[in-house]
Amino acid sequence: MSILMEMSMFPTDKSESKSKEVAEVIRIVRDSGANYQLTAMATIIETNTLKEALELVEKCYSKLEELGCNRVYATLKFDIRKGHENRLKTKIESVEKHIGEVSK
Repeated sequence: MSILMEMSMFPTDKSESKSKEVAEVIRIVRDSGANYQLTAMATIIETNTLKEALELVEKCYSKLEELGCNRVYATLKFDIRKGHENRLKTKIESVEKHIGEVSK
């Protein structure tokens, strides 16, 4: 099974720049061992189960709470597909078969 999750999570009660807190969230994602892709607006993460994805969300929130964030904004989107894996890479390759290389 492949769970693709697009996540954006950041505090709203801190400074205008959120990069310090977002970096701590990304550190949690990176250290989890899950495949991920950081983008300017969100992070796409691939896990094997929905439970793994949701546990990762909880760890990220707990880190922001630990950093003293009293208000956190988060968005989550899921694409859940049985019988597939490595879709973080193969979905892009599928598009590139039609139009050639794209910006990554």
